[in-house]
Amino acid sequence: MRNDYLAKRAFDLVFASLGLVALSPMLFVIAAAVKLSDGGPVLFKQERVGLHGKTFRILKFRTMFVGAERTGRQITAAGDQRITRIGRFLRKAKFDELPQLWNVLRGQMSFVGPRPEVPRYVQMYSPEQRAILELLPGITDLASITFYREEEILAKSANPEQTYVHEVMPEKIRLNLEYASTGNLKSDFQLIVMTITRITRSRK
Repeated sequence: MRNDYLAKRAFDLVFASLGLVALSPMLFVIAAAVKLSDGGPVLFKQERVGLHGKTFRILKFRTMFVGAERTGRQITAAGDQRITRIGRFLRKAKFDELPQLWNVLRGQMSFVGPRPEVPRYVQMYSPEQRAILELLPGITDLASITFYREEEILAKSANPEQTYVHEVMPEKIRLNLEYASTGNLKSDFQLIVMTITRITRSRK
């Protein structure tokens, strides 16, 4: 088990470092585009619950108007009016998640692991669901691929937050706990490839 952790951490360190260096020109262009769009902050920082229930600040390129998180729910459905024009593109391409390479480098996240939730939703976890907090959160996971069109699913609901809490979130947790019982570095790599493939296909 210890060797698995060390191999996973080594993978994260190497590829997060390479990613930040290789993608730095792209990151600069995106940062400039976000800044020029409305003059607001480039990054969006939000408190999430990580390993062992410890909180940390996840990083994303800002895709909403400044202060948007204080004017609506903490989930996003397709067509959300708080999303900026450049934000729509970044979210569709998943480029808004790239700053999380820094979270990976710091050991707060991994490339593969359950997406970290906001404290509000973690408080709703059942004792069984809290087992998910024993896993290091990640940039992508099996649930992210399964619910790739989550925003569209929520947009069709009369009560998106209720649908998320009672239908989407429990299924995500189930998928991640199931994956964690058999996952390894090889399957993690396969999930990364699947994620990239899914993103690429969605742009066509």
